[in-house]
Amino acid sequence: MTTQYWLVKQEPEAYAWTDFVRDGKTDWTGVRNFQARNFLKAMQPGDAVLFYESVTTKAVVGLAEVSKAAFPDKTADEDGWVAVELKAGKALKNPVTLEQVKGEASLKDIGLLRQSRLSVMPLKKTEFAKIVKLGG
Repeated sequence: MTTQYWLVKQEPEAYAWTDFVRDGKTDWTGVRNFQARNFLKAMQPGDAVLFYESVTTKAVVGLAEVSKAAFPDKTADEDGWVAVELKAGKALKNPVTLEQVKGEASLKDIGLLRQSRLSVMPLKKTEFAKIVKLGG
């Protein structure tokens, strides 16, 4: 199966990169947007993920991997919402800020800039690689 590439966003006050690294893995729960839910449903084990801390940090800070495909979200009050399990990877040497992403012409079409409210979004392989390269 072909690897897919994703970016997930989280407010560091709710669940920071350091929390994720400490836990080693986490169920990515609480997504209540239909488009983001459909992206979660498309995720497969082995897919590559960028972890973006929003609000205060506003930077891609680390790498992760999908370790379990979509399953019912235990935090949802109604059926139909899903979660995936993510496994923490390594931190980027240099966090890639939102300003850096905005300044990179090859990233002008990514969801982070076009649909900034989405918490889960796909990336092209080239976009993922560019962000990782910017992160050192």
